[in-house]
Amino acid sequence: MEKVSTLVVSSPNVQYTDDFILSDYEYEETLVTKNGHELLARPYRTSLKIRTGRKVGKVGVMLVGWGGNNGSTFTAAVLANRHHLSWTTKNGKMDSNWFGSITQASTVRLGIDDKGLDVHVPMSQLLPMVHPDDLVIDGWDISPLNLADSMARAKVIEYELQQKLRKEMAAMKPRPAIYDPDFIAANQADRATNLIKGTKYEQYLQIRADIKDFRDKHKLDKVIILWTANTERFCEVRPGVHDTSENLERALRNNDSEISPSTIFALAAIDEECCYINGSPQNTLVDGVVERAELKGVFVAGDDFKSGQTKLKSVLVDFLVSAGLKPVSIVSYNHLGNNDGKNLSAPKQFRSKEITKSNVVDDMVESNQILYKPGEKPDHVVVIKYVPYVGDSKRAMDEYTSEILLHGTNTIVVHNTCEDSLLAVPLILDLVLLADLFCRVSFRRGDNHEWTSMHSVLSPLAYLLKAPMVPAGAPVVNALFKQRGCIENLMRACLGLQPNHHMQLEHKVPFLMKELHTGTLFSKDSPPTKKAKLAQNGDQ
Repeated sequence: MEKVSTLVVSSPNVQYTDDFILSDYEYEETLVTKNGHELLARPYRTSLKIRTGRKVGKVGVMLVGWGGNNGSTFTAAVLANRHHLSWTTKNGKMDSNWFGSITQASTVRLGIDDKGLDVHVPMSQLLPMVHPDDLVIDGWDISPLNLADSMARAKVIEYELQQKLRKEMAAMKPRPAIYDPDFIAANQADRATNLIKGTKYEQYLQIRADIKDFRDKHKLDKVIILWTANTERFCEVRPGVHDTSENLERALRNNDSEISPSTIFALAAIDEECCYINGSPQNTLVDGVVERAELKGVFVAGDDFKSGQTKLKSVLVDFLVSAGLKPVSIVSYNHLGNNDGKNLSAPKQFRSKEITKSNVVDDMVESNQILYKPGEKPDHVVVIKYVPYVGDSKRAMDEYTSEILLHGTNTIVVHNTCEDSLLAVPLILDLVLLADLFCRVSFRRGDNHEWTSMHSVLSPLAYLLKAPMVPAGAPVVNALFKQRGCIENLMRACLGLQPNHHMQLEHKVPFLMKELHTGTLFSKDSPPTKKAKLAQNGDQ
């Protein structure tokens, strides 16, 4: 994939230095207060300065579960695109791509041209981002297979492409990982031969040593740790154990049975000042982990990749509720045959997945008190079955039943067949690239204030996660359009651009339409904030 240029905005509200993009930004909202039966809406505005680091640096990613379907496929995809590989199938010649990645394969609306037509640019063009070709990859796995053999075992990548990647991937071997049979299904025991021994605290120290070794070996500026290993059961959250950073460390040193492997990885990552992303549904990021991240000024995000069925659900339910229809029953059935499905065939691990899948409609339901009484929710059932024959080709069937006019019903049934890892891997890429970007963004009110990073819980990554974590007290947003809008408009704010509003008044108001057609609409702008040009990375 050819490296794209970045965007330069011509505006008195934006300043470019060698190190930063500096933006003066007016953040606007509407404050609503209730007085009896009267609602009072008051526009709210606050002035912010936003600083975005331009120097990306050398970024490494360490995957927990590197030898699994997602980890081996992610590595194969990075290498295939880096080397511009092609391969032949029964459908002809295929070229490498990053389809499914919003940073690499989607565009965003930048503005309009002098004819009033929308101008779209690749998302990766808005701000300086890591290029996928430049990522350095490492990781851990309980299986000792090298990445070439892991790729063959996964049966995701086409055979001819596997052969072209085999030599390079055979030289990649996962570091030993943590295996606790109490947290994953018993059917994973046959893989668990590449293990870190010792107490939980000794395991934590080894993970820290691995991160340091990776960072030093490749002279990396930043390392991002991402869990894409087996789904664990939920840990039993207990006061005095999981509630504070101090208690969590004490419990770790005491080898407490409810400190999960994923939490050990999270603590090690945070203490090595690495962003940690939980790509599975278990409750890794307990209060003590989040507190530790806040104290260290490190970022965390989770939980669980939102790739196929749940992503569609967060669109369909948003559509139904916003259309004034009332979903009353949502039934989701899945069957799949990869190792993720095998692990999820155990009840406790399935329960972790069920929780993240079931909560995805809550904010949309709560947004409409005309349709739903307080506390009322649709009947929502999730079923997952393990069928080895179908491998990574997951089948998902959903039935949405809604009440319509005068209590009639409308039922939508969806059948989806998807290659699970080929949907999940672009999300891994986006999580890494966007996490790195948002780590380089900071805010302050005025010149006399200190720069402040975003909150340690990176909630802007919600678009990519089934059960997005948010800072304490913040609302959880699952609706996909809002999540996507958050990412786009945050990036626009870093450039001093207002959010996309989609009003298109220049095509609706007669005098604006006339000025557009005569070419006088934009000539009145002062300063010329509509002008933008594309320049190469680092150019102005």
